[in-house]
Amino acid sequence: MLIKRKSIEAEANHRSGPKAAAPKAPRKPKFAPVTLSELDGVRYLHFGTEWVQGAMRLRKPDAIELEYAQQMMVWMLFIKQPKNIAQLGLGTGALTKFCYRQFPDAQVTAIELNPSVIAICESMFKLPLNDERLHVREMDAMDFVMDTEQHDRLDALQVDLYDATARGPVLDSAEFYQACAACLHEHGILTVNLFGDHPSFARNLKALRFAFSTVLCLPKVHDGNVVAIAFKQRPTLDFTALTARAAQIKESTRLPAKSWVTGLKAAGDPV
Repeated sequence: MLIKRKSIEAEANHRSGPKAAAPKAPRKPKFAPVTLSELDGVRYLHFGTEWVQGAMRLRKPDAIELEYAQQMMVWMLFIKQPKNIAQLGLGTGALTKFCYRQFPDAQVTAIELNPSVIAICESMFKLPLNDERLHVREMDAMDFVMDTEQHDRLDALQVDLYDATARGPVLDSAEFYQACAACLHEHGILTVNLFGDHPSFARNLKALRFAFSTVLCLPKVHDGNVVAIAFKQRPTLDFTALTARAAQIKESTRLPAKSWVTGLKAAGDPV
């Protein structure tokens, strides 16, 4: 009977031809729950685990609380008056808020796939609403950097893309970093939060060095965070000038910019 049934089905298919499969609806991304914690006046963002995705000191909502996030601003040593800044991965909005307040003449864009993160940043982390300068967009970071309308327009691009496990960036291919480089203008700089104690670290560095002229890493902080700085053009590291610039940044923003210069010295000559 099994043979007979197959024969009948085969004959029916032969007569009518194969039926086209019904188009599948696009898969909706599944997100871990967004959770909060507070300790000693600091509010933390989590994705349902103990891993911290961002932080805000309640008395200083526009300050950058975490050291690695402060290091993500290392491009300020080289770029004084940015016109276009973008952040991939909103977190608690710390970098986005800082850039929005610190550079009143700049367009600031943040890309975040999870709508719940955007909502909680507005309600619990003092993220301003969109206006003529601030553009928080719900979309995939890969789609953003692949959009040719974004190419050759950014001064600085900050990448902090982690999921609930927080063990390595969710986008780390050479194709992704090439697209990031395409979004930067000739003298643009990318900073990216990597995890130095994870196998993804070497993979990210290899992809970054494929896409960018020069890649340097600041010393590891926290539980293994390593901020990499990628330049489209090989930089000239004039440490006298960088130290003077760091003093200006420290005075105007309270960011520990002198430690960034020390970190760049430790990184060695650009390669």
